[in-house]
Amino acid sequence: MSTTPQHKIGSGFGATSTADDVLRGIDLTGRLAIVTGGYSGLGLETTRALTRAGAHVVVPARRPGTAREALHGIEGAETDALDLGDLDSVRAFAERFLASGRTVDLVIDNAGIMACPKSRVGPGWEAQFATNHLGHFALVNRLWPAIEAGGARVVSVSSRGHQFSGIRWDDVHWRGGYDKWEAYGQAKTANVLFAVHLDRLARDAGVRAFALHPGAIITPLQRHLSQQEMFERGWVDENGVPLNPEGFKTPQQGAATQVWAATSPLLDGLGGVYLEDCDIAEPVPEEGAHPSGVKPWATDPGQAARLWALSAELTGVDAFAGRS
Repeated sequence: MSTTPQHKIGSGFGATSTADDVLRGIDLTGRLAIVTGGYSGLGLETTRALTRAGAHVVVPARRPGTAREALHGIEGAETDALDLGDLDSVRAFAERFLASGRTVDLVIDNAGIMACPKSRVGPGWEAQFATNHLGHFALVNRLWPAIEAGGARVVSVSSRGHQFSGIRWDDVHWRGGYDKWEAYGQAKTANVLFAVHLDRLARDAGVRAFALHPGAIITPLQRHLSQQEMFERGWVDENGVPLNPEGFKTPQQGAATQVWAATSPLLDGLGGVYLEDCDIAEPVPEEGAHPSGVKPWATDPGQAARLWALSAELTGVDAFAGRS
């Protein structure tokens, strides 16, 4: 079975490209996108850019009222209730959407939490793994009939944080101890592995999947970090002002890679790879920290298949049962 090389393709875009830049000349009229968390931070910029290009965007939100306020005046955006940490909520959203009879052209799994205090959702699952990965896993599998009918692209928003940790197979839910950054890293690795295996399963149906790092951006994703923590990490000064503004992308630049992943004709026929700065990223060694690139544990097809099986067991959902 063919695979896409994890190497740059020379897209012509880069770290400073914006979502509008990558959509220039692309007409999304008549296309339907689902963008989780599409009412805040990068998600909001993604929704704005897609609707400007003509798409209709469904924004599932844990706080529908807040989402409606944030999206007020954006023609072509609609909201619905969805809590990714609650599988009953995921099922209810998917059932409502499927009942509408619509098909899906683009799915951007954008919503997520980062470095939160140790907390649990559902049947005692670690919150970052459950919200960032398992909720999206269940959502895409439940929406599969509409995704398949639309020949959609599925985009899984990961992070360079995947370098912090691979999957902790012996304790994915952190029953013993807790490190919020390693837990975040595991969840972001899971986002990549999900795209790797989904692409393998879905490509024969014309559906392709990608994962990506949007870049470093100051957004509400940092809500669980104190100003002191961000100061200690060298992100801001003692007054909360970014120390290296040029090292951070604007939200419009941060949204670019996920919009490019969802729409670029340069990616036609490709899939199952990790992107950054509007291009396919290069692999990096397992050892050490790297300013860019993807670790081998996040793109390993064997680990991707293993995570898919575990996720299907935990969520009780698998649109491809018997085919993985």
